[in-house]
Amino acid sequence: MIIKNNFIVLKLKRNFISLLFLLFTISILIFSNSNLTSVKSGINLWATSVVPSLFPFFVATELLMHTNIIYHIGNLLNRFMQPLFHVRGEGAFAFIMGIISGYPIGAKIATNFRKEQICTKEECERLLSFTNNSGPLFIIGSVGILLYRNTMIGLLLFITHLLASLSVGIIFRFWKKNKQTDLYSSSSKAYAMNKTPASFSNLGEILSESIVSSIKSILVIGGFVVIFSSIISILKSSGITHMIEIIATPFFNFMHISPSFIEPLFTGFFEITNGISTISNIACKKISINILITAFLLGFGGISVLLQVLSITSKSDLSIKPYILGKLLHGIIAVLYTYLFMSILPFFNFDL
Repeated sequence: MIIKNNFIVLKLKRNFISLLFLLFTISILIFSNSNLTSVKSGINLWATSVVPSLFPFFVATELLMHTNIIYHIGNLLNRFMQPLFHVRGEGAFAFIMGIISGYPIGAKIATNFRKEQICTKEECERLLSFTNNSGPLFIIGSVGILLYRNTMIGLLLFITHLLASLSVGIIFRFWKKNKQTDLYSSSSKAYAMNKTPASFSNLGEILSESIVSSIKSILVIGGFVVIFSSIISILKSSGITHMIEIIATPFFNFMHISPSFIEPLFTGFFEITNGISTISNIACKKISINILITAFLLGFGGISVLLQVLSITSKSDLSIKPYILGKLLHGIIAVLYTYLFMSILPFFNFDL
């Protein structure tokens, strides 16, 4: 009997993914009405928000990879990147572009660095832990101004998000420190020499390649946005979200947090845009609770972004573990920094 049970458990483990995909397909059919609306919203979100904000940055980073700008940035910032993050100076390019343009630019550049042999495997994994971030356009513009209708809230969230990112980078400087290798000692200088340099004669070709590569990336992101809009819809329609709300309510009451935050927090765990949008509209005696939960979600990024990053890193030998650990840590540290800022600085105390 025990052998038979073990065999069933083993078979379930082997076929778990297949069963999960089958369940997802059946759920789409069962909840087709609500699912269709959510998919349309996901496509609209991707077309009106993601494409305009990310596509130009994808093209820009692809074009910059055909120049020696990375080499110059590496020379300029090596004195800071090495002692702080145990990463060569070229890593600053991934951090700067990641913080300016938002998810998942940082991960894309870190993976490109590995493919093009600009940094070692260990350095690129360290970069993954802290360079893939929410951008100022999303945090200050979308979250602060549009959702919370307060520029100062957006500014607070961006400052603490940036500080948390730097803190994670400093912590992860010890990631596989003893396994550090220097196979690519020539760094980006050799890369810049081997890569086809941009010039007026080949500008059309390089621009075309950059656009095609960027279209592939943006379509993948669009697919994730749509799929996760569908998943969230199924979880709500099937009652799973409501069940989780019932289970988590005692804990939230114990923490003196309104249970109305459970569903949007659960939603934001999968896809941050929908989650933060709902959280910002929850009426609460202390808006600091809304802001703290938003700070965590911005730092963590959500499962949707995680899978986007995984789709990028899977084409290399980089481990996804430092990214997952880094984003969890990022969310927690962002909450701590946000709480300290609101407690110490009067102009960031929105409960007054």
